[in-house]
Amino acid sequence: MTNLESYYKKFDEEHRLTTRHGQVEFFVTMKNILSLAENLSQDREAGAHCGDGLQDQKAAALGPLKILDVGAATGAYSVPLSKQGFDVTAVELVKSNLEKLRAKHEKVKCWQGDARDLHFLDDETFDIVLLLGPLYHLHTESDKLRALSEARRVAKKGGLIFCAYTMNEYAVIQYCFGQNKINENIAAGQIDQSFKTISGDGDLYSYVRLEDIDALRQKSGMERVKIFSPDGPADYMRRELNAMDDQTFELFKKYALEISERPELLGAGSHLVDVLRK
Repeated sequence: MTNLESYYKKFDEEHRLTTRHGQVEFFVTMKNILSLAENLSQDREAGAHCGDGLQDQKAAALGPLKILDVGAATGAYSVPLSKQGFDVTAVELVKSNLEKLRAKHEKVKCWQGDARDLHFLDDETFDIVLLLGPLYHLHTESDKLRALSEARRVAKKGGLIFCAYTMNEYAVIQYCFGQNKINENIAAGQIDQSFKTISGDGDLYSYVRLEDIDALRQKSGMERVKIFSPDGPADYMRRELNAMDDQTFELFKKYALEISERPELLGAGSHLVDVLRK
């Protein structure tokens, strides 16, 4: 059993996005997925409708957008997107997560697989590819680029890839300093002189900075549509969020969405999502 499999057997992945800080992340991410999916649908229908009956039939035959969720875990995004009417395929590396997803009996096609090798999926199949987890656990640039290359391969021309990353400064502030581990981390060679985290195969997470994300995007050969922070300050405010009444919490979710693309805040949250176009 790998470290990743062992971790997810103990970690309650189903529960994570039901916490208040997790709800913020889910709310902002879903808003972006649905908004950009609507844009794709409108573009596709506009291209299919040319004013005659044959073209109208062609537009109707296009069917729902196809979404691939790579690193789907137990279906936090796959299941609600399927319920919204999308044609969803899920790929998950960890068997226990996949079993939980399959047990939900949703209309989600499930595969066990690695984000770096999606050979069982055809080229140019999906309108949207979600990488909302795999890049957290890949430590080398070459492995991250392999995952991005596979996502690009299976995406249709003009398709969108949502690439989520875990951010360096959150880890340094909350763990290294917040838990008084900084000197131990430096001594172990896990932090360099610029306070950049250094991860290896034995670590669960790989943390990045904005310049790392920019370099990966450039090397992937794709263009950026937008980049946003799905949780903003939420992970720093777990106690405060839990104490909020429901009305105030709903306002906080709207606030997090409103500031999610502000450039001065992008690198400060715990996650970042780079939306790329093939």
